Amino acid sequence: MTPILAVRDLHINFGGILAANGINLDIFPQELVAVIGPNGSGKTTFLNLCTGYIHPASGTVTLEGKTITDLPPRAITRRGIARAFQIPQLFAGHSVLENVMLAVAARHGVWDVMRPLMRRNYRDEARAILDLLNLADVADRLTAILPEGMRKLADIGVAMALRPRLLLLDEPTSGVSTAEKIPLMDTIVEVLRAEKITALFVEHDMEVVERYADRVLVWDSGRVAAEGPPRQVLHSTDVLERIIGVG
Repeated sequence: MTPILAVRDLHINFGGILAANGINLDIFPQELVAVIGPNGSGKTTFLNLCTGYIHPASGTVTLEGKTITDLPPRAITRRGIARAFQIPQLFAGHSVLENVMLAVAARHGVWDVMRPLMRRNYRDEARAILDLLNLADVADRLTAILPEGMRKLADIGVAMALRPRLLLLDEPTSGVSTAEKIPLMDTIVEVLRAEKITALFVEHDMEVVERYADRVLVWDSGRVAAEGPPRQVLHSTDVLERIIGVG
């Protein structure tokens, strides 16, 4: 099977610290891949390299066989990669529906300066996305007053409005209450499967990783130290002791 994302020999350092130290990996269509590892191991740097927020000193990133290594973030988004952040990137003074509509409008490239959202097709598409994410009941609420789990879903809705083929999620359950985590991930994964979107997510909750990931990549000092199915990787003595910190 041809990978949707292929990374070859990525390197970058910040002040002598190796944030990417020869990363090689493939992500395959419709996979749900978890990235785990200690703080400072380079996980978020990797997402930044894949989305154009930083550029590597050497190495390549290809999406569906086309090099995207040195493209800016907007160009990479247009190629088919979207990202949802650890802290949701939402317009707090606007409703959930308006946030998603803005993303739909942005995908079209240009909209009317005076009335950017007053288009039925934008509204209809945004509502369909919110229906998928079980957010229809809060469509008209300001994002600032939503519980964190719903804010995370709204941020994913914004990313989905860009129609990605690959979605990168930076700690989707961070800041979410224990009671919200499983319902949140159930919704996310159900939508990803239904829409046939490939996803890579950084996560610290090992229960979430074991329950939802098809494959796990273990990060250590800017490199992939181990990979495999969750049951294999998460029960490895070396991973438990050296990477996760469980002795």
